[in-house]
Amino acid sequence: MPWHAHVTVATVVQREGLYLLVEERDKTTGRPVFNQPAGHLEPGESLQQAAVRETLEETGWRVALTGVLGLALYTAPGNGVTYYRTTFAAEAREALPGAILDPDILAVHWLDYEAIIANSARMRSPLVLAAVEQQRSGICYPVDLITQS
Repeated sequence: MPWHAHVTVATVVQREGLYLLVEERDKTTGRPVFNQPAGHLEPGESLQQAAVRETLEETGWRVALTGVLGLALYTAPGNGVTYYRTTFAAEAREALPGAILDPDILAVHWLDYEAIIANSARMRSPLVLAAVEQQRSGICYPVDLITQS
């Protein structure tokens, strides 16, 4: 089978000094880990649509994308899969009462930066903390940087 990178998205949602993270089970190790709302691009979907959809499916929150934080290429040591991840910044708009979350999600958390640092060993990958650091740096690109034809 030819090599290809898996196209993924992630969303950094900050509200009142807290960051929206999900707790999920790592499929390789079985241990619970923290991650931004994130997932794979689906056929016919834009990166922006994927980010909004994944955030809703994993957290029950509707969000509005406010920018692009960065792009990353990451090869996971546990499975050798290479991911090409686009990370967005977003504003929390509305929590959907009674939302049914993806079955892989153990819990949804709003954590402050100190709690994220304290749990850095429990992040799904180095991309999680890096995305928070990107958001904290204030460097953010317009969402329309990404086009689709």
